Amino acid sequence: MEAVDAVIRQRLHSDVALVGSVADHIIGSGGKRLRPALVLLSAGALGLRGEACHVLAAVVEFIHTATLLHDDVVDESALRRGRQTANAAYGNAASVLVGDFLYSRSFQMMVGLRNMRVMEVLSDATNLIAEGEVLQLLNARNADISEAQYLEVIQRKTARLFEAAAQLGAIQAGAAAAMEQALAAYGMHLGTAFQLIDDVLDYSGDLEVIGKNLGDDLREGKATLPLIHVMRHGQPNQAELVRQAIIGSAEPDFLRVREAILATGALDYARDCARNEARLAAQAIEVLPPSPYRQCMLDLARFAVERDY
Repeated sequence: MEAVDAVIRQRLHSDVALVGSVADHIIGSGGKRLRPALVLLSAGALGLRGEACHVLAAVVEFIHTATLLHDDVVDESALRRGRQTANAAYGNAASVLVGDFLYSRSFQMMVGLRNMRVMEVLSDATNLIAEGEVLQLLNARNADISEAQYLEVIQRKTARLFEAAAQLGAIQAGAAAAMEQALAAYGMHLGTAFQLIDDVLDYSGDLEVIGKNLGDDLREGKATLPLIHVMRHGQPNQAELVRQAIIGSAEPDFLRVREAILATGALDYARDCARNEARLAAQAIEVLPPSPYRQCMLDLARFAVERDY
């Protein structure tokens, strides 16, 4: 990961000073680096290490960072990872344009690897991520979204890049198609579990720990899984409270909504769904030979559902 960070720093360079400043603001703010780690772990589990893996991992992190820059503009977010978002610090225009720079730089780096399969997977992934963003926008303030529709959004918007990251390691290692698909399945289930726990933490986390304001999803009219559960299984007054908060008929009462979520067991339900996804992720990589890399991937599946940030 130190080698990946070195590649990131090197490839962030631009003659336009603002590009480097904005990109460094968000990349330098920390983060879990799970997606680039997945590239290294999946490749390592198949016996491959080296510079090409470091470049691929950096590409994945650039794509992820570009989506964060654009997300924060769309959501009008002011806080991420306990720091000002780039749009709050530099303005919306700079954030969007530097996001574009990171997307284009990632594709420059892909071309340098001279692997058409890598380009195919990442170009498909970035396209699906963009569609997921649009789907989420269309579903804002939609209190009638089903659980299946919501899962489709998070699988496109979040889990797809986890899937691609794990799959890329297999591709770079020259693995057979069945192994490639097993690692892709691991990434998809891991990413879904990760996002479901993010949904839980938006109503149960600690600002100082998770680094963003609690209730942001509610204020943005996002009907995440805990809210969907309340509307489907809560008492009529609880369901109506959540419905009105989502459609934005009035300023949402976060504390009352949170009470309804806790009373209906919605957080426990979402956690159970996340645990099931983590279990499926672990099952998917049973085909890998035992190694420290495989063990770390199993540990990541557990971390995804046990974390508090």
